[in-house]
This record gives sequence, structure tokens and C-alpha cells, in this order.
Amino acid sequence: MSQRTVTNRSEAQALWVAEAGRCELRRQPLEPVQKGEVFVRTLFSGVSRGTENLVFQGKIPQSEWERMRGPNMEGSFTFPIKYGYASVGVVEEGPAGLIDKTVFCLYPHQNFYIVPHENVIVLPDLLPARRAVLAANMETALNIIWDAGILPGDRVAVYGAGVVGLLVAFLATRICGTETSIIDRDRQKEARASDLGLAFVEAGSLEGEFDILINASGSGEALADALDHAGQEARIVEASWYGSRLVELSLGQSFHSRRLQLISSQVGSIPPARRARWNYSRRLAKALELLCDVRLDHLISGETAFSDLEGAYPRILSSDETLCHRIRY
Repeated sequence: MSQRTVTNRSEAQALWVAEAGRCELRRQPLEPVQKGEVFVRTLFSGVSRGTENLVFQGKIPQSEWERMRGPNMEGSFTFPIKYGYASVGVVEEGPAGLIDKTVFCLYPHQNFYIVPHENVIVLPDLLPARRAVLAANMETALNIIWDAGILPGDRVAVYGAGVVGLLVAFLATRICGTETSIIDRDRQKEARASDLGLAFVEAGSLEGEFDILINASGSGEALADALDHAGQEARIVEASWYGSRLVELSLGQSFHSRRLQLISSQVGSIPPARRARWNYSRRLAKALELLCDVRLDHLISGETAFSDLEGAYPRILSSDETLCHRIRY
């Protein structure tokens, strides 16, 4: 292991949610780097608004506490908690082959950290660190595409022009012959869709039947609309997560006669059809590769200095304008 002296790196600073609706930056000591570990200096992290807002508001159901634990999370969902999963940094100490490499890691918002070397993945040469904060979102989108089973020529409807919905639609359009529409109730999001070359439809205006319908909006009304526009034996993928909220859904009328498939998608598991060949590392590496498109910079909706994050975090989470918000260290 190559040893490098890192000045003033005996402690780190991290964002903690102290109680529901209140966060703070806290200092914590760092232990010396051990064999097989890497010391990472963070360059950027990304705020994933949907999940992080549920954590911030204390709306993670107790039944999901274990499944929702992040790989390097600290604390608990009863607070305090250190949560997040989109960190990009530079390896300053560790195995020789990783020194000075820019890497992605599923880690909370923290300026320095130490993890086993297998927890980091080196960015592709064509992927700038500033865009790599989208990796966790892209990994989720890729998993949704797999669960949806989109085939060439399919008519695809994606509900929700948030960061995950836009990434799902972006991937779907790259499957030969697909006709993909992204649906959202906010007409102002049409410009974001256009930046990615996507066809935008205002909620309530969708026409026709679709082969695959994906709900990434967090709205039960959107899921109901997806059922209404599903063709015979179509597949509807629920990719939203509602936390402790209940969703009412009518499964009467023609739901059964149309033999509709309603399935869930969650990034914590690789779809069964791919599980024998794909692991989490391979999936994340592919997600990073898929980010090598400059148009995806449009999904970064803002940037905040880490030193200002304590005050800015609640506003970032509450704003409907937030896609992926980048934190600069």
C-alpha cells in the first residue's frame, strides 16, 4: 500500500439530520487508513431529493428501516442520522493503483472519508467529476429500464419529469424504434425534457395506449392515469416510493380483463433475469458509463458550497425545482 501524508486530515465534517426537519454540520475523528482501505477527499456530492427528503422529514416506515440503510450510513432513522449516497472524490491514500484516481462512492455528505477500496469505483475517462454525482440516479434508472423490459418499437410513457424520470425516458429513447413520452403536471418542465431530446406531455393530455408505462412521479394520480392508458397486457412499473403515505388505486373495471401487469421497481435488488450475471459493481460501472453524455449536465439543477449546506439543505429538499443538487467541497 502506498503511504501518503495528508495534512490536517485527522477529522472530517459531515451533514447530520439531528431530528426531523433539522440538520447540522458535525465534526468527527478519522482513524488511520488500514490495509485495503482508501482515504477519499470529496470533490462533489449529490442530493437525491426524493429519498433524502423522506429521511429528513422522518417519514421512513419502521418496516423499511433495515432495507433503507445506506452502505455507509451512520445513526438511525429515529435520529440523528447521516444519510446520502452520491459522493465523488479523489483517492489520496490507499492501494497504489488508486492513488490520485477520481472515484464514485455510495457515501453521505462528508468532506473526507475512509472506506474499503472495493467500495469505490474509478470514473470513466470521459466522465467529469461534476456530472458523476448523477451515478446513483442513473443506476436507479437503469434498474427501472430492466424491470420494465422495454423492447424496440414499444410505446413508452414515463410519468414524472424529476431526475429519475428524465433519466428513464432518456435511456428508453436510446432503444431502437421506441416512442417515448414524459408526462408531468408542471408545464415549465418541458424545457428540461427538450434539453434531453424528449417529447413532453402535460398531465391530463396524454392520448392513446402504451406498451410500457413507468411512474416515477411519486403521485398516486399518475399511477391511476398510467392504468387508464395501458394497452392490452401492457406492463406498468411503479418506480416511486411513497414512504408512509397510502395510495388509493382502483383495480376493478377492465384491469383484469386487460391482463395488466403492475410491478414495482427498487434499486436495492437486481432484476431476477439479470441476477446470475450482474452484480452491484457491474451495474454501477455501467451507470457511470451511461453518464458520458454532455446533455445530462442539464439534470444538475443547482450547486451549493458544503460549508453552506446546513442552512441550504431544507430549501433544496423542499423546492420542486430541484433535480440533482450538487454540493461543492
